[in-house]
Amino acid sequence: MTIQRALISVSDKTGVVEFARALAEAGVQLISTGGTKSLLEQAGVPVTGISDVTGFPEILDGRVKTLHPAVHSGLLAVRSNEEHRKQLEELGLSTIDMVIVNLYPFQQTIAKPDVSYEDAIENIDIGGPTMLRSAAKNHGDVTVVVDAADYDTVLEEIRSSGDTALETRKRLAAKVFRHTAAYDALIADYLSGQVGETWPERYTVTYEKVQSLRYGENPHQEAAFYRQPLAAPGSITTAEQLHGKELSYNNINDANAALSIVSEFEMPAVAAVKHMNPCGVGIGAAVLEAYQKAYASDPTSIFGGIVAANRAIDGDTARLLHEIFLEIVIAPDFTQEALDILQQKKNLRLLRTGVVPSPAERGASRQLTSVNGGLLVQENDLHTLDASKIQTVTERKPSEAELEQLLFGWNVVKHVKSNAIVLVKDGMTVGVGAGQMNRVGAARIAIEQAGEKARGAVLASDAFFPMGDTLSLAAEAGITAVIQPGGSIRDDESIQVANEHGLAMVLTGVRHFKH
Repeated sequence: MTIQRALISVSDKTGVVEFARALAEAGVQLISTGGTKSLLEQAGVPVTGISDVTGFPEILDGRVKTLHPAVHSGLLAVRSNEEHRKQLEELGLSTIDMVIVNLYPFQQTIAKPDVSYEDAIENIDIGGPTMLRSAAKNHGDVTVVVDAADYDTVLEEIRSSGDTALETRKRLAAKVFRHTAAYDALIADYLSGQVGETWPERYTVTYEKVQSLRYGENPHQEAAFYRQPLAAPGSITTAEQLHGKELSYNNINDANAALSIVSEFEMPAVAAVKHMNPCGVGIGAAVLEAYQKAYASDPTSIFGGIVAANRAIDGDTARLLHEIFLEIVIAPDFTQEALDILQQKKNLRLLRTGVVPSPAERGASRQLTSVNGGLLVQENDLHTLDASKIQTVTERKPSEAELEQLLFGWNVVKHVKSNAIVLVKDGMTVGVGAGQMNRVGAARIAIEQAGEKARGAVLASDAFFPMGDTLSLAAEAGITAVIQPGGSIRDDESIQVANEHGLAMVLTGVRHFKH
């Protein structure tokens, strides 16, 4: 069997003229529609209009042109089925052996900030997906191409044998159904959002592959990196890698965690992350000061870590970064001086994000967590604390300086694995207790790490205190003020302990569990 007739109708016309010309030179009759037909005619490629095949004009502003039995019978007829062949012959219809189609740019359309609902709807392709599905279903006989990246492979096989291999057609058909499924998922998500359908009865998402990874969390696990089709700028998925070796699974996870931390702050901030937890966070008047504080928070753990900043890295900061081994530095930008310094390290990955949006600017987004046989979906924790709604529950109120540090600590503790305790002082973390099975254990780790720096520090807890023991431990270490959600049935006990030790304690009414 040889490919004799091909139907071409593409929105993305990259490479289509060259591909069509090569098909024509191989003896394939070309059928086309609308703009694609005009483009091929202008290029001198022989082509037959779809109306000449269907005997029916394109109508309704092009909405109906390929939705016709002359097209779909030609695609769906099983060549080895005698009854199918007989019906085509009786009706004077011919088979179509190849379809080259890509779809209306729905994704690009809804990505426009000022897109109208009407424009979005108009860019929902109907005829294209229908032809793709017909051809892909009948891939035993029909070659279907939805991706220009496959043009060369298809041409090579046609030139060699006049047809494509069955395995190639199977692969192309699978790609088609992935493509149309992703297309429909975007449409469903857009329309669900338009009618306020937050938690639909079926949850369909689509992601685009960024790269294959050498392995996952461990070398025996395979992995790949995907991003949302409409991923927001200023994120790890849209960052530009300027230098260094390929990112790993753990690199991407940690970089995302570090970037999420510094996005909390309006002033210059730097976070160092190891194993998804911050080992040091600092804020300052400039990125250099913020980095110096982040480094001083834990000079040991930062080694081999990921550093993120919410301001451009300058030369002075780069010189300090160059002094230690780091896996990644991620920032909105780098000065040329900073690049010259940091690129001296062959393997150091440098990622440029552009402006890092705040949680409020990022807008609604969702976190997906797989479980065996299912998926947990929740809104991302983008809550920002309104300082005016903080409730002081102790006899002593925090000073302005203490309150400033409490708010800083609160922005950090939400990014620490639960149970979480963070100690901060002078715009930097001095102790981090992460991922413990009880809260007092997390506090002990944070206090031990802080050492003498605990004296005069403030404490942030991601969830309430089930009893007063953590506060007693904090007071013994010299901590002066505490921020926590409140809401325990034993809040009164915690308040009493805080009063006994002269601690100032404020409640936020918001919990930040992070499992």
